[in-house]
Amino acid sequence: MRIAVTGSAGRMGRLIVKHAISEGLKVVQAFDIVEVGRDAGEVAGVGKIGVTIERDVEKLNADVLVDFTNPSACLENARVASRKGVKLVIGTTGFSKEQREELEEICSKVPSIISPNFSIGVNAFFKIAEFAASLLHSYDVEVFELHHRHKKDAPSGTAIRVAEIVREVLAERGRKLDLKFCRDSKKGDDIGVFGIRGGDVVGEHTVVFFGEGERVEIVHRATSRDCFAKGAILAVKWISKVEKPGIYSMLDVLGLTKLF
Repeated sequence: MRIAVTGSAGRMGRLIVKHAISEGLKVVQAFDIVEVGRDAGEVAGVGKIGVTIERDVEKLNADVLVDFTNPSACLENARVASRKGVKLVIGTTGFSKEQREELEEICSKVPSIISPNFSIGVNAFFKIAEFAASLLHSYDVEVFELHHRHKKDAPSGTAIRVAEIVREVLAERGRKLDLKFCRDSKKGDDIGVFGIRGGDVVGEHTVVFFGEGERVEIVHRATSRDCFAKGAILAVKWISKVEKPGIYSMLDVLGLTKLF
């Protein structure tokens, strides 16, 4: 299995390279617009691996491409990978509705995993929230998240996804709710989704179900980005064995899609 990493000099890219090497996987290409010409292993802090960071993704020649970049760069990287028949593992977030639709169209042509969060704990968090929503379907629901000051998209892709999961469950029970991002007041029956930015917070997500005289809070806190990188490597291993083109999720990787 030959892995290429885009955004290889970024926070997540460096960790992907590091954990891929520690898991005995072969990183054969690394792409970024910074640290060009440097050894990707040195940038990741694991020593030289003989792979120089390049700019031109058109040179892609690997089995799986891992992308943690930004929406516009990710779309271009996915186009190249799809055209060349390279499988995709995408952790980039912050897409507009139009960008997301385009990404899904591109990724449907090759085996691809798209996930707003590759942490095993967060994906368990998704399923727990799904189960809670099925029991607490008459309760008010709010979602909020905290991240470091440098995270550009808000609310996070993870917060939006868990709100979508809850909304889907409630819709099955006759409650049609809108998602309201960072609203200034509660208008009708909706789910508020809030993003808070500051300091060096790796990531924290909370879903709150408000009932009369009680509330239930489901919380996931990440204290290290290693959990995201380890999950992404697990996804790489899983997608490498998949031959059927299409879009899969981390829930597929973990066998959690039909848990409830």
